[in-house]
Amino acid sequence: MMRSLFAVARSGRKPLAVVRFLGLVLLGAVIGAVAALVAVGFVAAVLALNDWLLISPRSRMMFDHPGLLLVITVAVPTLGGLAVGLLHLAIPERRPHTPADAIAAVQTRRGRLPARAGGLSALSALISLGSGASVGQYGPLVHLGATLGSLATRLLRLGRSDDNVTIACGVAAAIATAFNAPLAGIVFAHEVVLRHYALRAFAPVAAAALVGHVIAANVLQRGALFHVADTAVPRPWEFIAFLAIGGLGALVAGSYMGTLLGVTRLARRLPFAAPLRPALAGALLGLTALWVPDILGIGQETLRFATIAGAFGSGELLLVLVLKIAATGLCLGMGFGGGVFSPALVIGTLFGALCGSLLGQLSGAPQETFVFYAVCGMVAVTAPVIGAPLTSLLIVFELTGSYALTTAALASVTLASPIAAQLFGRSLFDIQLVERGLDLSAGRGRAVLRGTPVMEHLTDDCVTLRPQTPVAEAVTALCRARHGEGYLVDEAGRYRGCVSLADLEAAREATQQGMPSNPLGDTEGVQRVDAIAPLARPVLAPDASLWDAMAALEDVTGEALPVVDGDGVFLGVVFESSITRAYLAHGDELRREEHGTG
Repeated sequence: MMRSLFAVARSGRKPLAVVRFLGLVLLGAVIGAVAALVAVGFVAAVLALNDWLLISPRSRMMFDHPGLLLVITVAVPTLGGLAVGLLHLAIPERRPHTPADAIAAVQTRRGRLPARAGGLSALSALISLGSGASVGQYGPLVHLGATLGSLATRLLRLGRSDDNVTIACGVAAAIATAFNAPLAGIVFAHEVVLRHYALRAFAPVAAAALVGHVIAANVLQRGALFHVADTAVPRPWEFIAFLAIGGLGALVAGSYMGTLLGVTRLARRLPFAAPLRPALAGALLGLTALWVPDILGIGQETLRFATIAGAFGSGELLLVLVLKIAATGLCLGMGFGGGVFSPALVIGTLFGALCGSLLGQLSGAPQETFVFYAVCGMVAVTAPVIGAPLTSLLIVFELTGSYALTTAALASVTLASPIAAQLFGRSLFDIQLVERGLDLSAGRGRAVLRGTPVMEHLTDDCVTLRPQTPVAEAVTALCRARHGEGYLVDEAGRYRGCVSLADLEAAREATQQGMPSNPLGDTEGVQRVDAIAPLARPVLAPDASLWDAMAALEDVTGEALPVVDGDGVFLGVVFESSITRAYLAHGDELRREEHGTG
């Protein structure tokens, strides 16, 4: 049915914009349903593995062989890491794909997330989470949803703009399903992945999130991440504490991101083959878990208990907080598959609970508002890590239904996200993309231009001259071709410089009048074009981007830029007019996509 809707739109038998829009909304709903079912199945599989492999607290408590449990605690993460490391050999990049890859695909308008790599990345995350690695489940669900959306676009042979929307649909459905929070799913897709709020994208994304939420909440009876009821109203002075938690939470988020990135860089220098690194991380994790088992797995039980006053002492909160940061950085940095969202929730909740516990001890105030501190810490750390302050607030509101709790969380986000953005970057995803050569800090337009190869606009429609070509012959060749510049290329095809028609004409006139035109007074030398001083002209490498070409044109007055390979071989030119047209065309495409309604 969806294929027929798009076919009718192309044929013009109905208003094109309306039919395509309705088809996209219907496609979004279907993607939402599929992504929701896959997400619920993924989570159920992780929980089953945790019980079977004695990772979950309940299964560990019910196991009757303490000595064997110690061996299993170390062996399971180690073997899981080995399996994950070997699995990554089948992925072209030798690493699991993450939400950062979905963001890059949308922001550069490449789209087309590879289904095979997406499936293998999801399997990697399933093994990692099932074997107790300190990683998150929401990142893999987001990328898996995005991959399903991109796959649907490929099957229907839709364009890049539609691909971006369907990727966002899969992302929204995954978040809506995982958190029972459809509004958060919609906003996350727009805030983190699309980074615009075009009406054309909003309806399909909303349909996907709504269908995913209905399936998770009503059909499959998925419970909420945690539940908070009957909260007290915080006193006015406590909002100052919530603001302070936001500022300090930005530093905690920075330490979390810095640990992960630092371990990633360190792992590259270790004398271990890449497939063995996750196994090493699993062994270290298991040994640490012998003393502090709370660091194993997703940490949902730890998160739930951290919102209860008195469940943990201040020393326990600090210990688990530090070890959870270290364990997550170790697992993700060494190559386990998984996300950063769930650990950020746990780390933030532990941090907020620690602040609430210490404040209660110092002030002697009652602990009826303890949960406010835990939740404020949660959003203060999570929002900077994922770069989604609005999504973090909506998750709090949809999970708790408490306006007072959401308002307190808003106080923390007010400082957390801006401070972290100034000190560390917009999000961990953006920082990871910068390390891969994609900087989104200057906006989507620059990212698209940086992702467009200049070779797409290469042409050989130019005048090439041998260095020994007579000046008069060079002038004739340029006039016949109606070009103002010629490019000197020797017999080996190497680029030797650029000369202008004006300089050639001046040299020819000087020769005809018997006047020296160079400092040596040599009137014979100007008979050859290589005796004329070449123009100061930058050259482009074959791997240069359209943005590089635009930057090179800032200090150039001329008609084209030569493209030269690493051996100095002349490949052709890119005309200034082509660069300008491509820049304007990309700008128009982005404006239509971000502001169009059909």
